[in-house]
Amino acid sequence: MSFPHLQSEVYFPDSLIESLEELLQGYPEDKVFVVTENNTERLCWPLLASNSVLNKLPRLVIGTGEESKSTDTLIQVWQFLSDNGADRKSLVINVGGGMLTDLCGFAASTYKRGMHFVNIPTTLLSQVDASVGGKTGINFNGFKNEVGTFALPQKVYINTEFLKTIGEENNKSGFAEMVKHGLIWDANHFEDLKKFDLDKMNLNELKDLIARSVVIKEHFVLNDPTEKGIRKALNFGHTAGHAFESYAMKKQKPMLHGYAVALGVIVELYLSCRKLNLKETIVKEVAVWLIDIYGKFEIDTDDFQPLYQLMTHDKKNEGKRINFTLIPEIGKFEIDINCGREEIFEALDFYRTL
Repeated sequence: MSFPHLQSEVYFPDSLIESLEELLQGYPEDKVFVVTENNTERLCWPLLASNSVLNKLPRLVIGTGEESKSTDTLIQVWQFLSDNGADRKSLVINVGGGMLTDLCGFAASTYKRGMHFVNIPTTLLSQVDASVGGKTGINFNGFKNEVGTFALPQKVYINTEFLKTIGEENNKSGFAEMVKHGLIWDANHFEDLKKFDLDKMNLNELKDLIARSVVIKEHFVLNDPTEKGIRKALNFGHTAGHAFESYAMKKQKPMLHGYAVALGVIVELYLSCRKLNLKETIVKEVAVWLIDIYGKFEIDTDDFQPLYQLMTHDKKNEGKRINFTLIPEIGKFEIDINCGREEIFEALDFYRTL
């Protein structure tokens, strides 16, 4: 299965090894490089290492986790490419989760003012979100994805076999982005996700759900590649979610991105009720379902101001306005909805008391 009409070709190959062998035929052997990270190297690389050509490629293994999504690691990748003679016609194969594909996409898009790169996302989150759409970046000054570029990979290869290696929490993290896709664009997709058994994952069924989420995301990317308009819909749950994620990091209680997005969705569902008349019954039903999956990051009223302050740094804001994507009903969205401090505090209090 593939989507060649998309800006980046997204493939669900029956044989990932064969697809990579075909890809490598287009590049000299000494101009292809691999970057992965510690956990991926240990858990996922064995699925690729059976190919002797892939196993011989120069490979850099970087650190794991959001703390590695930094200028120091970016320089490490640039240095690796430079030391091995990479040029603008070289290819870097990024094998890992969203942290790695974001960072290495940024490295590739800036090295020699841009070289080819391919993403092999190994987590559910990166398969449905980070590896497609052309956003790259690193964290800076305590803010997530503060510096980055828009740069498209030549190809994206998605293989659900990797999901057997990453654990339940990481799969749940990716699932949150799929839930977001359903909430903003496709009520049927949302209902299918509600029926999906996360505890006993059927990978064939999941592949179809991933493909649907990829199509939804690419619809927005194709129509608004640099996020000037409707692509902002994909930020549903993220204005509050990124605040939760950054705050948890500052508290030294880091949470996975998808868990933060799920909590952000709850907050922004409440704001959708307040601003766009989303039915209160839907808000409560979805909030309870999400907390059942993701649990709670406990906050009290003293946390509202620092969370609000983090939201003021969101890249979608214009001046002093905090802009949200909100939904009037499941499957529909409105962008650039300004919410004031008291409304945001009210939404946080709704979440706190659930």
